[in-house]
Amino acid sequence: MLKKKILVVDDEKEICELIRDYLIKEGFEVIIAYDGEQGLEYYRQYEPELIILDVMLPMLDGMEICRIVRSESTVPIIMLSAKKSDIDKILGLGLGADDYISKPFSPRELVARVKAHLRRYKIIKSKNNSNDHMLEYNNLEIDKKGYNVYVGGKKIDLAAKEFEILLYLAINPHQVFTREQIFGEIWGYNEFGDVSTVTVHIRKIREKIEKNPSSPKYIKTVWGVGYKFDGGQ
Repeated sequence: MLKKKILVVDDEKEICELIRDYLIKEGFEVIIAYDGEQGLEYYRQYEPELIILDVMLPMLDGMEICRIVRSESTVPIIMLSAKKSDIDKILGLGLGADDYISKPFSPRELVARVKAHLRRYKIIKSKNNSNDHMLEYNNLEIDKKGYNVYVGGKKIDLAAKEFEILLYLAINPHQVFTREQIFGEIWGYNEFGDVSTVTVHIRKIREKIEKNPSSPKYIKTVWGVGYKFDGGQ
């Protein structure tokens, strides 16, 4: 059985070795790059199943690598940062990262997140391989295979997690989900993380697909409970 390849891009050798040791114990193959240009080269050369990417890197920073990788692939990306302001940028810019973790971090928590994202990615890929890959709701079209969304025929750019939340809600129309349920389904774990990120992602989705985000037609808030998809009704 082939081992899943994980690419770790970080200029701190000790951190790379720590992550490598924990991931190897879990049966993964680990590829390490110590600068941004090497990281991008290894991503294209080895085609890893998941990337662990530091924000601050020599040669090419992690945010730019994230943009480039996301324009070419839906491979899961976990960002690392020692600065709270960097995490805010990751969320605010919608770079397409699937997750982030602050330094210093628990290696066991990182391994748990890696496993969760790989499970999620496998499920999503299997769903997207089905013949029925287009969902249509009034003016909204969702291309499950291409990770594309169109409103009124115009392509809308969504980050990976924004797309997954929209798709999850859209394939379960009129069903109400709590933030915890959405977080567990999309991020793949309940033990770690902040469920308030769901609220941030929902807001960004509405800003992109709704004509009037303050009075949404597609993703509606059920006060005191969570969110549901109404199909533009």
